[in-house]
Parts: sequence; structure tokens; C-alpha cells
Amino acid sequence: MAETINSLEELATASAVVANEAPVYEQKLDAYGRAYATGKRKNAIARVWLKPGNGKITVNGKEFVAFFARPVLQMILQQPIVAVARKDQYDVVATVSGGGLSGQAGAVRHGISQALTHFEPELRPVLKKGGFLTRDSRVVERKKYGKAKARKSFQFSKR
Repeated sequence: MAETINSLEELATASAVVANEAPVYEQKLDAYGRAYATGKRKNAIARVWLKPGNGKITVNGKEFVAFFARPVLQMILQQPIVAVARKDQYDVVATVSGGGLSGQAGAVRHGISQALTHFEPELRPVLKKGGFLTRDSRVVERKKYGKAKARKSFQFSKR
């Protein structure tokens, strides 16, 4: 059981000990040696599995170049892998559903970033600094009653 703290001096030394300990991240792999993560963006949710390989990225059973035809979306998908210089070291298998293509690309990017930290915890600072681990929480604003859309009003006429 934890020790009781009776004075302010004991409290100061106890908090100093706790403050010096940095969080330790461990490798999280499944029974097949893969790292799993879930990525989200807008209304899209991606399940991502990362395993050692030769750099093949598959999304919903298709090559990612065929699934995301626009070069911008392909670049978004590869950003975390390029940032940590692991271009041809991992195979990525992702299933994504919901939302549109840009949301799905962002969800897969978020999932790949999370899975990379599960596979190699020492990559976390690089990915964190690049902003790849932060879930982009911006979603479409809901429509309000009495309005045409979320904020647009109906045409006003005095007569």
C-alpha cells in the first residue's frame, strides 16, 4: 500500500521523484507480429495493420494508388512513413469506411502514425512533432432548426 505523507517536505520530495520519471512506451504487437491502430478523420474510420515488409500499402484490398487516385491523397497517406525514413520497410494493410476520400486518406494517415508508434516507440517524438499523432477533430457542423443549413438563414423579406 502507498505510504502516507505527513509533511510538506515529504510531499515535495515525492512529487519530485514522480516528475523525473518520463512515460515509457512499449512495443505493442499482436500474435502475428503486426502493430494495429485505429485512425479517424471527419466521419472516416480506418483500421490499420503494420508489419515488416517491402513497402506495399493496401487499402480495402486495393493498391493505395488505385484506391486514392489523386496524388495529394497518396502524398497524405505516405507522410508519416516518409517523415520517419521507413519508406520500404513496412507493409501496411488498411480497411477504411465512412466519409469521403480526403477524410479516408486522413484516417489512414492517422492510423499508420499510431501503428508506427506501436511498432517502434522511439519514433513517437518525430511523429508527434510532425502532428501525425493528433486526431483532427474538425467535423461538419450540424444543421439547426429554423435555418437552411448549419448557419445559413432563409432569404429575408420585409413584405
